Formats: sequence, C-alpha cells, structure tokens
Amino acid sequence: MQTVHRAYFKDSRNMQAIGPDSVELVVTSPPYPMIEMWDEGFGALNPAVGKALKRSDGRAAFALMHGMLDSVWRETHRILRPGGLACINIGDAARTVGNDFMLYPNHARILNCLLELGFTPLPAILWRKQTNAPNKFMGSGMYPAGAYVTLEHEYILIARKGGKREFTSEAEKGRRRESALFWEERNAWYSDVWMELKGARQSLKKKEMRSRSGAFPFELAYRLISMFSAKGDTVVDPFLGTGTTLRAAAAAGRNSIGYEIESGFRQDIFSDAPALISHANQRIRSRMDDHLDFVDQCRETGREMKYLNRYYRCPVVTRQETELLFDLLEEVCHPERDTLQATYSEDPCRILDPQRAISAAPRPETSEQLSLF
Repeated sequence: MQTVHRAYFKDSRNMQAIGPDSVELVVTSPPYPMIEMWDEGFGALNPAVGKALKRSDGRAAFALMHGMLDSVWRETHRILRPGGLACINIGDAARTVGNDFMLYPNHARILNCLLELGFTPLPAILWRKQTNAPNKFMGSGMYPAGAYVTLEHEYILIARKGGKREFTSEAEKGRRRESALFWEERNAWYSDVWMELKGARQSLKKKEMRSRSGAFPFELAYRLISMFSAKGDTVVDPFLGTGTTLRAAAAAGRNSIGYEIESGFRQDIFSDAPALISHANQRIRSRMDDHLDFVDQCRETGREMKYLNRYYRCPVVTRQETELLFDLLEEVCHPERDTLQATYSEDPCRILDPQRAISAAPRPETSEQLSLF
C-alpha cells in the first residue's frame, strides 16, 4: 500500500487544487481570533484588523478575523464528499482590549458559520489541556465578583456534510473493516472529554517560526483521523503549520493534503523522514501493546473475550475487531517538491513481539467463536 502527502504553500481560502466532493475528512486548528500571537497574521491579510485593534474595538476585530476564516469553512464544505467530516480544534479567547475585558467565543462563532453553510453539527470534544500553573487566575484574586474563570480547555468541533457516510463497494467495506479500533480504544477515544493529551512542544527548525505556530499534539490528529476516516481516505488540513496532520495521516495509512501560508514551515514539514517512520511505527506498536495489556487484565479478572483477530491471533471483544490490520511504514520518499510518498508493510509478524504473541494466544478452553479462525 502507498499513500501520498502534499503541501501547498498558499492561502487556504481558495483550495483550488482540490476538487469538489473529493475528500473524506478535514482535521485542522486555525489561528485563534483574538489571541495576540495571531494578530499580526490576521492583520497582514486584512489591514482593517489592525486598525480595529488600534482603536480598541475588539468586537470589530473579532468579526473581521472570523470573516477570513469563514472563507476556509466554505471551501471545507465544498471539498468534502457527502458524509465527510470536519474536525476543528479551536480555543476561545479572554482578552482586554482598551478597557474592555471579555470572552471572545471562537468555538460558538465557528459553529454558527458551519450551521449556515449546511453542515450537520455532531457532539464535540472538550480537550482539557494540562497546566503547570494550578494557581493561575484572572482578575482580582480572592474577592467575589472580581475574578474570572480560567480557560483551560479547547474544543474539537465535529461537523458532517450531509447524511451518514455510506461504504458501498467491497473495496471500501474491506478498508473500513481493516481500519477498526479496538473496543477499549473506542470507549476512550469517543468520550466527549479528553483529559490526558498534553499540548505539543515546539521544536521548530527556525526559531523565528515559533511565534507563528500553535501546533496541536500528534496524538490528537492521529486519534481524529483513526476515528473518522478509513485506510486510503484523504485528509485535508487547511492550516498545516508544522505538518502534524500530515505525519498523523501517514501513520494511519491515509493520504493527506495541507495548505500553509507560511513557506518557512517547509523544512519542518518535509525534513527527517526516518524520524517520521520511527514515530509512526512506534505509535502503531503501542496500540497493539496496549491491547495485549488489556487482554491480560481481562484474563486476570475472568472476563471472557469471545472473538479472535485473524491477523494477530489475539482475543478481541467484538466481531468488528476481527479484521483490524495495522500497516507499518516501510519507506518515505520525495517523488517531487512538497510531496511525500509513504510505502507500507501489512505483515502482521512485524507488529507483535514474539513473546507477547505467545502469551496473548487463545488458551485451550477458548470459545466456539475463537476456534472458528
């Protein structure tokens, strides 16, 4: 199997390289309106933003910034196929402009735009970001009505274009079955609150790009891609940044397209292919190791697992997990500028540690479902 990953260093308000109704998933995190680190970027695209901030009109600046993002969500709706999904990581902003302190509800403003464009909103995820400052507060501290609630979470908005996606061909159905999640992953990942994900550390090649990047962690993108797409699908990130979505898509066996207005991120996106391979395969193997730990826990508590995965010969909880198949990255090359091509191995033996495979094998007293394989 091969996947292709391409970046365009252009404004994503016009994603003309992507045809209508052609991609399955959008995963992105835009610049957050009214967060100061992105004032300059918004102002460069529309000088009226800077003028509004200079005259201390935060509400006008907020509206102008979102007006630019609206064009991206319009393009997102155009390129998604019917049943395709958009996952948008966004945080609200609390800020004093002039003498006016207020919350700028970015998530609500984007959600309203998605509704107007015809998207179907689905339950969102709250990402509770860990903080090293438990005593952090805003306002006058201990006096009632003078302090403000701190913002320590972000939103992952999830919206669908049209009705539920249909998998019609046998090839599509087969890729969907191989893209299944383990039962215990499904229970954790489809929760509406994510508590354990830490924010991404910025290890940029050029230090001056640090102030223009707010990358989300690899795990966030990897989960969303695994949850809402199948192998061979195409994932688009209109705000690619340092390329986290591209790397997560490669790890998950999906194609990807990214748009990024800052060409200075090119080196961060396309450098160090060996590290991409290593990181991707490490994440895949950790999924299997975590599942085998779960199998051990079930055995210790006497819980019965009725089914067996046909590729890894390990017990699973549901029939839908029996054809789950991981693809390890074998090679990453650059067939042309701003493009990666990834090649995969489907050899199940490369995933399992031999000793773990032996310990996870079904015992003689396995059920009838297990013995079918």
